[in-house]
Amino acid sequence: MQWFVARIVFRIISGDGDHGPQFDEQLKLISARDEKAAFEKAHLIGRSGEDCFPNSLGENVVWKFIGIVELTKINGLEDGTELSSKIVEADHAGNYLDFIRQKNQDIESSLVSLKLRTIAP
Repeated sequence: MQWFVARIVFRIISGDGDHGPQFDEQLKLISARDEKAAFEKAHLIGRSGEDCFPNSLGENVVWKFIGIVELTKINGLEDGTELSSKIVEADHAGNYLDFIRQKNQDIESSLVSLKLRTIAP
């Protein structure tokens, strides 16, 4: 068996869909004998991820599987193995850098909080 990473895309529609377009891109780790089998397995995972449920306003929220936009074979799972890469062309470098720093700080803060809860009596 071989390992693959599949990027699976869903469209999210709330209520009558009168909102900005929303999509969810998920990276899924796939074990398969070859690329064709990995694609088929990723497609099944996507279809099984479709859902419809009510939100807090009582509106239906629909998750619709759109497709697989990336399928990458992983040549060995080791510490630091690259699973995905994306080049971002930001409109404003400063805003993008601020966003990245804030996300990094949020993760670091949640880890510190987790550590404090773990050692608290």
